[in-house]
Amino acid sequence: MILEMKVPSPGESITEVEIATWLVQDGDYVEKDQAIAEVDSDKATLELPAEESGVITLKAEEGDAVAVGAVVCLIDTAAAKPAGGDAKEAAPVQEAPKEAAVKASAPAKETSKTYATGTASPAAKKILSEKGMDASAIQGSGKDGRVTKEDAVKAVPSMGSASGAARSQSRSKLSMLRRKVAERLVAAKNETAMLTTFNEVDMGPIFALRKQYKEAFAEKHGVGLGFMSFFTKAVIRALEMYPSVNSMIDEKEMISYDFCDISIAVSGPKGLMVPVIRNAENLSFRGVEAEVKRLAIRAREGEITVDEMTGGTFTITNGGVFGSMLSTPIINPPQSAILGMHNIVERPVVKNGEIVVAPIMYVALSYDHRIIDGKESVGFLVAVKEALEDPTTFLMDGDQKKALEL
Repeated sequence: MILEMKVPSPGESITEVEIATWLVQDGDYVEKDQAIAEVDSDKATLELPAEESGVITLKAEEGDAVAVGAVVCLIDTAAAKPAGGDAKEAAPVQEAPKEAAVKASAPAKETSKTYATGTASPAAKKILSEKGMDASAIQGSGKDGRVTKEDAVKAVPSMGSASGAARSQSRSKLSMLRRKVAERLVAAKNETAMLTTFNEVDMGPIFALRKQYKEAFAEKHGVGLGFMSFFTKAVIRALEMYPSVNSMIDEKEMISYDFCDISIAVSGPKGLMVPVIRNAENLSFRGVEAEVKRLAIRAREGEITVDEMTGGTFTITNGGVFGSMLSTPIINPPQSAILGMHNIVERPVVKNGEIVVAPIMYVALSYDHRIIDGKESVGFLVAVKEALEDPTTFLMDGDQKKALEL
């Protein structure tokens, strides 16, 4: 029996996927539920498992965009599992012609270059020599690709390259996820009235808390006491104080939320992932840290699902882990604001009339000015700063051990 395997729907509103990688080869014997391919949607990368055991015939190439519901491979469920290996090893005679055809076609690809390596005219040679350029690196417009004087005059040497140095370029297709991220970022710039406001945070009080409790916290809860729980709690407090920041525009209406679904930007192997911490306002420090760890691991291992990245009312992104001092983060549509964290650097600051050294982080809030006024955006960021510089008072109700569940 020949089973047709069709592309399942990865989620609502997704109409096509892209074959990112085949994990098996044409003619292999596959087991039921074995991962046979990785497919990219515009939201995540997912594994495609075999629906039955049998010999597989691939019907799509890597990089192909395939509609949801389309056939991507066939599985011959009547084929017996080879005793000494896969189906291809059991039938080498059938594979040989295909391999020969591939080898025969290879030279044709080698000779189908479009860039001419013709000789240069004497005048062109002189000009190129003065520019420190090689005629073979230029596409000539003369007969049979000959490099003319005009070609040499128009040629522009690359800055900093050595004369005669071999240079090359490569071209690779963007994944569907990367293309979708690009579209969303451009849309956010073009369709919102985005502004960014900045502030600085003295991270000394949080450093002191972590130094005092991080070992006991990790021992009891099995997760580290990081910065993200403090920032998430500070953001939740500020969102409650300034509800317009926790809102979105839907045509002529503004939608406001009485819950805080916090999106956390994570760099994964397939690009930027933004999993969501649901109902973060109900979580303790331990709960936030555990959820951040769980989602980050799933994103980095490519196991994150569309549902786990859908929604979110506000985003936190941490460029500081890569060494960023300051940035203007782009809003994650349809959200109206995003908080950017940055690296922590010891800087001279004035306290009580004296210059002292303190661990300072610059923070940035990008927001949609269509529904968030300057007063609210600045007030929001000041509220975040206030909570981070005095977490015991504003985030722990004056009881550090109780808040950390120690």
